[in-house]
Order: sequence, then C-alpha cells, then structure tokens
Amino acid sequence: MTPAIDEVRVDGARPLSAPTTEALNQVCDRAEDLDASGLVTLHVSGAPEPGWPADLTVGLVAKWERAVRRLERLWLPTVAVAAGDVGGTALDVLLAVDVRVAAPGTRLVVPVDGEATWPGMAIYRLARQAGTGRVRRAALLGEPIDAEDAVAFGLLDQIAPEPDQAVAAVAERAADIAGQELAIRRQLLLDAGRTSFEDALGSHLAACDRALRRGRTP
Repeated sequence: MTPAIDEVRVDGARPLSAPTTEALNQVCDRAEDLDASGLVTLHVSGAPEPGWPADLTVGLVAKWERAVRRLERLWLPTVAVAAGDVGGTALDVLLAVDVRVAAPGTRLVVPVDGEATWPGMAIYRLARQAGTGRVRRAALLGEPIDAEDAVAFGLLDQIAPEPDQAVAAVAERAADIAGQELAIRRQLLLDAGRTSFEDALGSHLAACDRALRRGRTP
C-alpha cells in the first residue's frame, strides 16, 4: 500500500489567510520528506461568502499562489476529494492536483465579490485545462460548473458516491510510480499547452534518455 500524507481539509468558505498558506506549505513539507513514494490526499469543499477579500493583500495572495504552485510540482501523486460548492482556496487546490474525485452534487465556483469574479490563478487553470469557451461563463459571471459538466470538461476525473474507495484505487495505482519520474511527466503535460512540438522535443527526449538509463541500472 502506498504510504499517505495525513489527509488535509481545505475549506474554501474561509478567507485566505497566512495560516491557510502555512498549512498548505506544511503539506508540501511532509510530502517532500518522503523518500520515494506516497499519496497526498486533500479534501476540498466550501466557497467564499461576499466580502471575503476585504482583508487580503497582494503579498498574501502571492504567497498563497506560490504554495499552490509548490503543490502542483510535488514529486508525489496528489488527489483531491471535492464535495458541495468548491471555490476560493478549495478550488485553487483542486485545480492543482493530479486526480480529482467528486461527491455527487459538487459544483466548481469562481467567487464573485463586488463588481466581478476573483481574478486569481484559478481562472488561468480553468482556461488551460478545460478551454476558454467552456469556462467563460464561470470565469466572467461566476456561474457554477456542476460535477457532470466538470467531468466532461476534464476538470474532474470522476463522480464517486464512495470517494474513499476511489482514493484507495488511486493509491493502489500509484504504489509503483517513482516520485521524481512522475514530476517529470507532469511537467511535460503542463508544458504541452504552451510549447511547440519542436521546442518540446528536447525535453521529451531527455526524459526518454533518463528512463532508458534508469532501466539499465542494476
């Protein structure tokens, strides 16, 4: 069985804060302390109420975005279990993990405050992962994306009445995946949407060479 990082809950209904950012960095710290394998599991739910950005600063937002990016680049596989309305910090985390499992009735929500939706990196990830046309109404008007559409758009992997069973299946599949190699494959995927074939070829060949060398190591 793949060892698991302590399961972490991210409540998107709570305003972004320094402790929230520190908690996510601590998840990454624990993940990086594992030598070879493991599964990072996060439970995400909740969406902000109006007025939630009142005490935010750009500096705090930048620290949070760096923590989310750190999660997105971990050497370990990551899975999120989503339930209910998922917005704010919960949506940020959901869109940064490898595998996304949702309970029935889940909705993805870009928070609206004052005159418009929140312009954080969730909009960037939504557009990159699903395509601008599919998420336009969510990004511009705050219209929720229900679970069925999110699966069709590639934002969720599955809707599972028993999410724990789905997570166990991911853990079993990930048991033999080398962490650093997974991180390389993930980066190749992330780069594919913004890199030409010619520019990407070198990175893919380097990864192939690395895999061949590893296969020949006694």
